[in-house]
Order: sequence, then structure tokens, then C-alpha cells
Amino acid sequence: MSPNFAHLRPYDEQLFRLGSLAERYFPDDPNTSLLKLRQLGELLAQQVASRFGVELREEETQQLLLRRLECDGVLEREVAELFHGLRRKGNLANHDLHGDHATALKILRMAWQLGVWFHRTFGDPQFRSGPFQPPQPPPAGDPALAEELRELREALAAFQRAEGQVAEQLAQTEAQLRQALAEQQNWEALATAAEADKAALAERLAQLQRQAQAQGSRALATLQQAGRQAAARIDLDEAATRLLIDEQLRQAGWEADSQRLRYSQGVRPEKHRNLAIAEWPTPSGPADYMLFVGLMPLAAVEAKRAHKDVAGVLPQAERYCRAGDGEVGVPFAFASNGRPFLQQLRTASGIWFRDLRRPTNLAVPLEGWYSPDGLRQLARQDIDAAEAKLRREAFTFGFPLRIRSGGGISTKTPVTAMGLWFSKVITLQPRRGFAGSEGATSAFQEPSGRYR
Repeated sequence: MSPNFAHLRPYDEQLFRLGSLAERYFPDDPNTSLLKLRQLGELLAQQVASRFGVELREEETQQLLLRRLECDGVLEREVAELFHGLRRKGNLANHDLHGDHATALKILRMAWQLGVWFHRTFGDPQFRSGPFQPPQPPPAGDPALAEELRELREALAAFQRAEGQVAEQLAQTEAQLRQALAEQQNWEALATAAEADKAALAERLAQLQRQAQAQGSRALATLQQAGRQAAARIDLDEAATRLLIDEQLRQAGWEADSQRLRYSQGVRPEKHRNLAIAEWPTPSGPADYMLFVGLMPLAAVEAKRAHKDVAGVLPQAERYCRAGDGEVGVPFAFASNGRPFLQQLRTASGIWFRDLRRPTNLAVPLEGWYSPDGLRQLARQDIDAAEAKLRREAFTFGFPLRIRSGGGISTKTPVTAMGLWFSKVITLQPRRGFAGSEGATSAFQEPSGRYR
């Protein structure tokens, strides 16, 4: 048994049991592994809420609890996203009996990262976990999964060679866990204990709430700061990052699943579908995603692990957008590491975007992904043509300036002219969905329809 969840044991035995059971079920039953990870995420969120003195409401769903914790500033957005990842995949496993080894492995690693974050927040801020220790492989699996497990084992071996003292401590922890589990006699006894413990859980959580509420606001503020610092140290690999980006793209309206919707598996663009196809071949190598609206490719996406400089890898996505002769074939480039945009981590967070149709366009960070309709509307814009037409428009409106009786020019005339000019500017922009000429013109009109 690996020590991936051993650091959770001092907080609540049930946390350790659920993590251990998820690892145990992984080789033979990835669906049940995902269910145990969902339960782990639910209990971990309840533990977080209770330790901050947040009341747990009866019949409140995990989604609503996470939203409340995020709104209250208890959870950073990137931590909440990991919790949501466990919740969504666990729900699919529960309702649709959907679960495969590749997904279970990624969610297992997400749960491990959450456990490390929890321990650094409420226990040891300087905790060094070492690398994730891979579970036992399935009896027979796909080559990609076998390769991923091999890379994890190699990373663990490299860490053990480089970090002798920490590795020795981890080995001692693992030996202690094996002894403790041997005392439980078998895995069935561990599962039975996990079910029986539910009865005492509510009282333990209520006691944690009372203790947190007695601490005062200063202690809770210290915990919040520790949580933010621990969140900044979360280090997801590229595979787990893609799982987050898949979900973000789906929420924006794209069909995205980087394990299933891949070029190598025969997925191609189709009419009336908005597909994010993974590993799309280009002259500069395969793009992590190519976004298609129907048959039209509109954007290339470069996905990088959480601690990579997002703005720095955007040029790679730009290369995917260019044809062999260097001409732009796909208009838009994105880069993301799945983390929400933070101003204090400006280049290492968010979704970075560049419109390649004009060389003067700069890269900018976005709060979220464009929807398929929004990207299609953006592609329809032709700023050069609109500006050229605007330059051809004469600044005359068919009426003379009004001269006041004292000799001055009435201010009403230039304001009216400006209103008409502005309405022309808006009308010339082909972007739909913008509060265009009608909305802009009405701002300059009185209720009677006359211009002010």
C-alpha cells in the first residue's frame, strides 16, 4: 500500500480509508475507484468547511457546498476546480456506470494533490510529499496507460535516488501502513469499517465546527492564508491539466474529451458540431487541441502543466496555426494550464489568447474560453475593412452649423454630429451580439427620438 494518503490519517481515519480503497479498487474496478474518490472529495470538503467554522447544511449538495466555500474565500478557484473534478467524474461513475483506468488514474492523482493541499493548509505548510506513487497496474490495459504508469514509476525512482532522506521517510511510512492494514486482516474489513464510520462522522464534524468558531477571526484568516499558499504549490501534470481544460471547454459549449476525441482515434470535424479535437496534426507538430466550428478550424490550443508560464508557450500554439509557408491558416491561438487567471500570477495563469490575423494584435489573458458562437462571430470581424470604410466616410452630415445669436457655435450641433459618427462606427463593425448601432444611437436620443 502506497503512502499517497497517509498524511490524511491523523485528521480522520475515514479520509485515509477512502483513499486507500480507491487505490485498491483501481486495477480491477476503476468505476468503484472513482466512487470512492468522489466520497473522499465530499468528506474532504466537509472537513474544510468544519475547520473554518462553516455550518454544514442538511441536504446541501457537494456542488453547492463548494460554491459556498469559494464565495466565502475559503477555497481558491483552482482548488475548487480539483474538487469539482472529483465530483463530476464520480457522478458519471455513479449514474452512468462510466469509468476507465485512464480517467481513474488522473482523478486519483487529483485527489492526492487535494490531500497534500489539505495537509499543508491545516497541518504542515512545509510538507514535502515526494512524487505520486502509482497504484498497481490493471491485468491488461491500453499501451497509453501502461506508458503513463511506467513514467510515474520512473519519476518515483528518480526522486528516491535524488532525495535519500525524504525517500527513506516515505518508505518507513509505507511499511507502517502495511502493518496497520495487516492488522485490519483484509480489504473487506477496511471497506466495512468505512461504512460503519459514517454514523460517527456527523458528530466529529460538528465538534470541528465548534472548535473553529471558538478560535476567532484572526486564526481563521491565518488558515485562509495558509490555504492560498498551499494552493500556489499545487503541481498538476499535463494529463491532469487536460482533464481540467476539457471541462472548461465543455462549460463554454465545446465537445471536449482529450482521451476520446482524438485525431488518432479517427475523430474528424463534422457539420453542426463544435469539436475540440486532441492531438490534431499540423506542419509544426500535433496541436493539443484544434477547435472546430462545423468543418472550420478556428483555434489551436496549447495545454501545459500548472506551473508552466502560459504566456511563454502561446507562440507554440501560434505555430500550429500557420501553414507550411508560414501564412496564417487558423486565425486564433490559445494557451492554458487550467488555472484561473490571477493578476499576481499574470503570465502563469489564465487563458492566453491572440488573434493572428493582424501582426499588431497583442496576446491578452482571458477569464474564460470563447464559446463556439463567440469565436465564430469574432472570426467574421474584418477590422481592416471596417477601418478602411470608416476612413472613406466624410465627416459631413448634410446640415450647417448652428450659430448662436451671440456669435458662438451651438454645442448641440457637434454633440449631434458625434452621435451620428459614433453610430456609424458601431454599424461598421460586423460583430454580432454587441450593443451595436441601435443601442449606441438610443443613448444619444431623447424619448421622442430627437437627438439631444
